[in-house]
Amino acid sequence: MRSANGGGPARDPATAPAGLELADAVSRLRRAMRRSARSRGAGGSLPGGLSVAQLEFLSCLAENPAARPGQVARLLRLAPSSVATLVNGLARIGLVVRTGGVTDRRTAVLELTPAGQEVLADWQGLNAQILAAALIALPGSSRRSLHASLPALRQLTSAIDALADETQPAVPAGRAAAGERAAARG
Repeated sequence: MRSANGGGPARDPATAPAGLELADAVSRLRRAMRRSARSRGAGGSLPGGLSVAQLEFLSCLAENPAARPGQVARLLRLAPSSVATLVNGLARIGLVVRTGGVTDRRTAVLELTPAGQEVLADWQGLNAQILAAALIALPGSSRRSLHASLPALRQLTSAIDALADETQPAVPAGRAAAGERAAARG
């Protein structure tokens, strides 16, 4: 396969040096943000003493009010049992409330409580403080470059979200074979 400009073989963007560098930079940035957030928390903890997974769950609920557990599972690409575990734990400490679904928990609606909104605001504020402190340490040209790249980063985020939405989970080989055997018997 030739590249669009006709000059040599086309490169897979995922394995092109720039793609690998960006993936590495994003990974390192995420890790540095979490590390810095923990260093600012009491005893090395994140806001509310929660895990990153729990904070991401709260963020998802804030972005999708009145979501059903199955909807949250699809949005976060988690198993329903993992969502149930997160909901139960966060409800137990008063950060999430489950309403409805008395006879079928899948029909329940999930909402952040005021305490959940407060923990999420603390998390977002902490991230903003970390970034503000780090940006001050950068030269003006780097700050301007980062600011100029925000539209492209938003587009990249949307493109990655779209990939997650269109990708079907792989069925483990054992399950696929079992399903084929069951279909043949059926």
